[in-house]
Amino acid sequence: MEFQQNQNQSNVEYEHFNNNGTKRKAGKEKKKGKGMLAVLFLLVLAVVGANSLVITKENQYKLIRRFGRVERVIATSGLSFKMPFVESVDVIPNQLLLYDLPASDVITSDKKTMIVDSYVLWQVNDPLKFAQTLSGSVSNAERRIDTIVYNATKNTISNMKQDEVIVSRDGKMTITVNQNDTELSGNDLELVEEKKEVVEITSLTEEIMAQIARTEEQYGIEIVTVEVKKLDLPDDNKQAVYTRMISERENIAAQYTAEGASQAKMIENTTDKEVAIMLSDAEAKAEAIIAEGEAEYMRILSEAYSDPEKTDFYSFVRALDALKASMEGDNKTVILSDDSPIAQIFNGNY
Repeated sequence: MEFQQNQNQSNVEYEHFNNNGTKRKAGKEKKKGKGMLAVLFLLVLAVVGANSLVITKENQYKLIRRFGRVERVIATSGLSFKMPFVESVDVIPNQLLLYDLPASDVITSDKKTMIVDSYVLWQVNDPLKFAQTLSGSVSNAERRIDTIVYNATKNTISNMKQDEVIVSRDGKMTITVNQNDTELSGNDLELVEEKKEVVEITSLTEEIMAQIARTEEQYGIEIVTVEVKKLDLPDDNKQAVYTRMISERENIAAQYTAEGASQAKMIENTTDKEVAIMLSDAEAKAEAIIAEGEAEYMRILSEAYSDPEKTDFYSFVRALDALKASMEGDNKTVILSDDSPIAQIFNGNY
């Protein structure tokens, strides 16, 4: 009886111990559940907050869509908000972009094929229209730019000759200016002074951009410039073109040579004419001077013979001149008769 009572008391103490342990365990599990709920709440709050924030950089446009429809466009950099899980964000570049076009063949107005290799600088100026027409895709925009620039280049070059295309590439042309505007008459020849000047002309880029300006606005983009990197000829006709260019240069050289020979002949003829005129004038002046000298000589001689005092002297001098003229060769002996005028002069019989 006493043993059974002790056993019952032990069972009661054991049950009391088990009840206290269960209560402690239930309290710990309840606190742990509350902590997990708090963590889950914070996690959900963080996700919602992250989906609400919109960070726009300076080189970006942000398009806010609600169920696929564009609600607004964020064009300024900074922090903004959207409705989480309802609105989505598309990014569109807001900067100058470079697109290198593939080389393409174009035909000039004189039916000559040229290869044009160029690049384009472009940017988005209307992000809403860009998203509506090109789905906000840079690749779609580049494909459209490729078509626009190719058509503009083809239309421009097809209205120009090959030489005009080459000359207009840099927008400058060298011309030769005649510095002398005097008129020539008769057989006169005047050497013309030439000067080379560089003049501004419409460049190939300007011509292409004038064509592009009519089509780019509908896509919400702006093509800033089109630059031609290289103008070349197809490989299959380069040699033929080079041969033709060599032939043309030879013809030009032959033409220059012929023009030079013609000008040289004109200069020679003009010089010969001037020399002949100068010689004729000199001969005429010489004849006039000789005639004046002979007239002066006759005048002096007439005056001498008109004066008896001078007549004998001049007769003596003329006799000496005549004697000198008659003495030729090595034999200087002169035989004169008494009645010779010279002998009479020497003998004093004059």
